[in-house]
Amino acid sequence: MLIDADAFQRVLGEELRKLRKQRGWTRKELNERLQSDISLQTLATYELGTRHCSVVRLVELCTALGEPPQDLLGRVHRRVFGDDPGQIRVNLASVVADDSPGLSPLRRWAEDRLQRSSSPEIQLDHSALERMAELCRMPTTQLLAKLAELSPGPGAATGDAHRHG
Repeated sequence: MLIDADAFQRVLGEELRKLRKQRGWTRKELNERLQSDISLQTLATYELGTRHCSVVRLVELCTALGEPPQDLLGRVHRRVFGDDPGQIRVNLASVVADDSPGLSPLRRWAEDRLQRSSSPEIQLDHSALERMAELCRMPTTQLLAKLAELSPGPGAATGDAHRHG
């Protein structure tokens, strides 16, 4: 399984931001609880997922937030690798290779994503699938069935079609 580093960083940032906001803290308040002296801009780039965070810095952030690092990483892993029931794994290369006329908007999107991503797979949530189905002018359940056909394997869109339909 290939790791989409961009997606992992983005989800890690989202989880860090969510933890900080759950505590009602600003970035400045979190920064004051850190052992290291880092800028508010650096904290912002971690939360945006645009800057890689070292393991030591991640542990420091988790400690300040009162969150075990393994719990945070577990949530990130589930979201990125599709163990999250709200996510559906889509094989972009398979979508690009499919010549179904109704999927042309999805195919153009998948081509663009493939050019910008290090992984041929992506995780999508149900709302993104609903928008894509709308663009393809088909019911969400039909799009899910087509994606399941194009993305076989564990954690793919299989079986989720009925749950999300």
